[in-house]
Amino acid sequence: MLATETGPIAFPILSALIFIPIIGAVIVALLPKSRPEYPKLVALMASVATAAMSIWLMASFETSEAGFQFVSKHTWIEAWGISWHLGVDGISLFLVVLTGILFPLAILAVDPHHDEKPYLAWLLMLQAGVMGSFLSLDLFVFFVFFEIVLVPMYFLIAGWGYEKRVYAATKFFLYTMFGSAFMLVGLIATVAIASRDIGYTTFDLVVIAEQANFAASTGRWLFFAFAIAFAVKVPIFPLHTWLPDAHTQAPTAGSVVLAGVMLKLGTYGLLRFGVYLFPEASYWSRNLWLTLAVIGIIYGAIAATMQTDLKRLVAYSSVAHLGFIVLGIFAFTTQSMSGSTIQMVNHGVSTGALFLFVGWIYERRKTRQISDLRGLQKVAPIFAAAFMLVMLSSVGVPGLNGFVGEFLILTGSFLTARWWTVVAALGVILAAVYLLWAYQRVFHGEPDEDNKKFPELKIKEGLVLLPFLGLIVFMGIYPKPVLDRVQPSIDALIGRVEDHTDYVQPKPTIELVDHSQEPANPEEEGDG
Repeated sequence: MLATETGPIAFPILSALIFIPIIGAVIVALLPKSRPEYPKLVALMASVATAAMSIWLMASFETSEAGFQFVSKHTWIEAWGISWHLGVDGISLFLVVLTGILFPLAILAVDPHHDEKPYLAWLLMLQAGVMGSFLSLDLFVFFVFFEIVLVPMYFLIAGWGYEKRVYAATKFFLYTMFGSAFMLVGLIATVAIASRDIGYTTFDLVVIAEQANFAASTGRWLFFAFAIAFAVKVPIFPLHTWLPDAHTQAPTAGSVVLAGVMLKLGTYGLLRFGVYLFPEASYWSRNLWLTLAVIGIIYGAIAATMQTDLKRLVAYSSVAHLGFIVLGIFAFTTQSMSGSTIQMVNHGVSTGALFLFVGWIYERRKTRQISDLRGLQKVAPIFAAAFMLVMLSSVGVPGLNGFVGEFLILTGSFLTARWWTVVAALGVILAAVYLLWAYQRVFHGEPDEDNKKFPELKIKEGLVLLPFLGLIVFMGIYPKPVLDRVQPSIDALIGRVEDHTDYVQPKPTIELVDHSQEPANPEEEGDG
């Protein structure tokens, strides 16, 4: 059974992770226009403080615990059973840390071309919304934060995007609101039906998951009401068409945050509110999700290969990479689900960095067309080398972070979804094709007159890149600290699936647990 509330609760650090960006956004909005140097300073202070607390949270996290830690629970709307219930476990921990780290880097990396105050305020509100979504253990509170993130991202795209920014922002908003409408209906129905078993009305995720007993057909309908919203957010094929437009038209910081953490609200939601809340329905529908995941992997890779816009190419690569994460989730093995969890972070790091590079290229050349870029390696070798490292991590080269997640997903999925995995493995090859071909066209060859003036990587840009490059190498060489914190929660989640279905996890081909302390011969353990 999944443990629920463990760890220190003396200081409400999870609430602070949400409210500090909100306070920062309010201060930025109220600052006088006569002091233009203050908004960015305040935004950086708020986001860096949030990042520091998220790192402290990771350092203080109890590795062996499967349940929620640092729990904060207070009654909010008592008559409706709504509470301010926050918690973090191994599944959400590193997404929280990634959210904390990514925002100050995005703020520092690229300056907006106009109206810095509202731009920074919307970014901080977006950080608060994403944090709240990853930390909420109350269905109502989660829905509020899940919807809040739409507003800042809409205004960031529509206000600071490119030529077709209003069209892209509207399409993004309508698609995600469409999915959220299903989730709202499912959420209300879940609470109403669960109250019959529990004896009172509550929106508490843990209470509903542990005490409600949904009939199989009821649970399946409710699961799909939630899953549609998460499928749009991932996005899963064929609900993906808003993503390339949103990425292409968004400002650089918006693309970094969208790829880095916002898309993970979908995959995280499938784990937290899909598999955890409705284990029987999740397992019953697995073939559908595995099929859609594999289609997304192959389609995203082929579409990326055909792109002439470098930013659009990276956007379609996200469709393919997120397909791997969905594949791992619905393979229901420790390796595949742990691989999916770590790949959420890896994708955020690698693809976030790629969008930074594309933004810097556009700032220098005022174009993202691959045909207009040639020979950049000769005039900016450091820029090209850093881009290559990030690109290879996205390809999944051994020794870099992308390999760890994809390897665990494929080896774990092969145990329970063999033929889906065989087809998905083609996506690894196609990723190498479209990324290496894009690098060859942009960085190799002789630069023309326009590209001969391409500036080298700046010191500020290099400092922003250091955390990305450090994480790419560290997580590729030594992922054990991440896996040690992720696996207990994944094992508990799989245990719930086994308790509610006839599923039995097959014996793994690769052990993620360290058995170095176990005796070589069981007979040496003694009489006990």
